[in-house]
Amino acid sequence: MIDVTLENFETEVIAASMETPVLVDFWAPWCGPCKVIGPLLEKLETAYEGRFKLVKIDSDQEQQLAAAFGVRSIPTCILLKGGQPVDGFMGALPEGQLRQFLDKHLPPAADEPEAGPELEPELPAGSDAQLEKLQQSVAVDPANDEARFGYVQALLLAGRLEDAKLAFAPVLDKVAVVRRFDSLQRVMEAMHAAEASEHGLPALDARIEANRRDFDARFARAQSLIAQHRWTDAMDELLEILMRDKAWNDDAARKTYIAILDLIEPPKAKVADGQIPPDDPTVATYRRRLSSVVLS
Repeated sequence: MIDVTLENFETEVIAASMETPVLVDFWAPWCGPCKVIGPLLEKLETAYEGRFKLVKIDSDQEQQLAAAFGVRSIPTCILLKGGQPVDGFMGALPEGQLRQFLDKHLPPAADEPEAGPELEPELPAGSDAQLEKLQQSVAVDPANDEARFGYVQALLLAGRLEDAKLAFAPVLDKVAVVRRFDSLQRVMEAMHAAEASEHGLPALDARIEANRRDFDARFARAQSLIAQHRWTDAMDELLEILMRDKAWNDDAARKTYIAILDLIEPPKAKVADGQIPPDDPTVATYRRRLSSVVLS
């Protein structure tokens, strides 16, 4: 277990996760549940014999890192692979659930049989066949958050906002605790705001030209770009806000930027040897740009 600060974060977390999955435990000395889960995580790090690396971040001392990961309460644990977060959870889970979480993401132990190759062909993104398959997955297991996220994600990418809202409704109460659901809601709110706005891009551009710090206009412009599926243009606009005021409007620019990344990141392909698939180059580039601005 390693204590991480802003100074060693790049080495101990980002660079290390390129080789081995890194589990980040956000904690604080006053947090009772943190004292429960901490020893369990250290025990599992030993039991898993190098299949993941555990690091701890004191959220009181490292508020910049906690904000960068959107930590709302502690304990919060986030797993990184290939330099980016892939999953996480809040609260002090029992050991059995911690093992389930880890086993879902970690490569098999050396003496465990490896999974065979993924034989089922990938369906074209946004196709009727893909949407039908995702809809069936949700119908078979309505409590499967991963399946529901994938279905709503695909609907939004296909431009079916109203269908996405209907599919998302059963998990509205999870928005506060599941970051990726929060991301879906932010994207839908941006699309809805753009539809309801009386100001087009030319009017917003004129306002920004007159005042580079008109963050309301910049944010509205980013929402319009999201509605047009111009994802990178929207993130560029949000970065303009972040470079001038990182905490503007209760961190709205950073949270919306992360929401876009969560939406456009393609699902990780299954592999037989436990290796981490290559990152989507656009997502990887914009994650690095966000980190460089937020942590500067």
